[in-house]
Amino acid sequence: MKLFKNEEEAVSPVIGVILMVAIVVILAAVIAAFVFGMAGSTQTTKNVATTVTMDDNGTAVITIQGGADLGQVQLIMYSIGGGGFLNVTETAQAHGTATNASSPFEVGETVYTADDSVDNQRLVLRASFQDGSDQVIFDRQF
Repeated sequence: MKLFKNEEEAVSPVIGVILMVAIVVILAAVIAAFVFGMAGSTQTTKNVATTVTMDDNGTAVITIQGGADLGQVQLIMYSIGGGGFLNVTETAQAHGTATNASSPFEVGETVYTADDSVDNQRLVLRASFQDGSDQVIFDRQF
C-alpha cells in the first residue's frame, strides 16, 4: 500500500489576508480624504479680548483688553436685543463719548454704546478683521 502525502494547502487564508489589507488601505484613504478636505475649509479663531460693564444709565461700557489679533481689527460693531449691528466708532463719535474709538484700537480704550439701555438685553459685539473675516468677540445677556 502506497501512502500519498497531501501537500496542497488552502488558498483562502492568503486571499483573506490580502482582502483585509486592501479594505484597511481603502478605508484609511477615505478617512484621510474626509479629514484633510474638512481641515482646508476651517478658519482660525481670532484672539481679541473685551470686557463690557453697564453704567448707571444702562449704557454698555466696552473696554478693549487686547489680544494677539487686536492689530488686525478694522471695525467693531454691536447689537442690542437682537437688533441690527451698529458701528462702535460712529456711535461713540456721534455721542461724544470717545475721542479715539477707531482702528487701530488700543489696549485700555473705552467706548460706549448708544443711548439704548442694555439692561435685560442681549449685547453682541462683532469684530471685522483685515483678512475679511468677522467674529463674535462678546455675547452676553445683561
